Amino acid sequence: MEEQKLLQEEAQIEQEVGEAALGVEEETALETQKEVDPGVEGEEAPEVEEEAPEQEGRAWYVVHSYSGYENKVKKNLESRIESMGMQDYIFEVVVPTEDVVELRDGIRRTVERRIFPGYILVDMVMNDESWFVVRNTPGATGFVGSGGQPIPLRKEESDSILKRMEEDAPKVEVGFRTGDAVRIVDGPFTDFLGTVDSLNVDKGTVRVMVSFFGRETPVELDFLQVEKE
Repeated sequence: MEEQKLLQEEAQIEQEVGEAALGVEEETALETQKEVDPGVEGEEAPEVEEEAPEQEGRAWYVVHSYSGYENKVKKNLESRIESMGMQDYIFEVVVPTEDVVELRDGIRRTVERRIFPGYILVDMVMNDESWFVVRNTPGATGFVGSGGQPIPLRKEESDSILKRMEEDAPKVEVGFRTGDAVRIVDGPFTDFLGTVDSLNVDKGTVRVMVSFFGRETPVELDFLQVEKE
């Protein structure tokens, strides 16, 4: 009788050990699955941030202003946007400018020049309220449009203007063109007269056709070495 009881106890112990081993195997398999798929056991997959869609109706508009007062109008409009709480409809006010290298009296200097004198650009959503804020800004004389209706710039137009403003290299501006009569004012050919044959704005040089003993000879000079006759 005791022997039979011992055999039953041994069988029960073997069953418990087997169940424990099975539980370890299942737990190990689950851990392995977690490594492969982090979404096991209700773990949330990482959220993908979506870009905010561009606000409907937003565009760049051109606004007339008194010439020479563009920056003042810009400042006035920015003050009105803030004081009237229009930041959700009027986003940016720009006076289009670019850096230009001028050559005057033999001196090269870089100056900021307005691309479109008498105009400013406004990035906005057009509605009755935003129109009122811009149109009634001191110094602003109206939107550019047709039949009193403001017309936004096409995207390629606004992109081109903004890209032009961001250019690092200043534009070189000279007072002569191809075919103009010029005088050389510096270097070994000082006081020689010639005709502009071509301009290389990137290098800042001009090729002038100068007469030597009745023969036209090309001479390459710096912009500063030449003045228009």
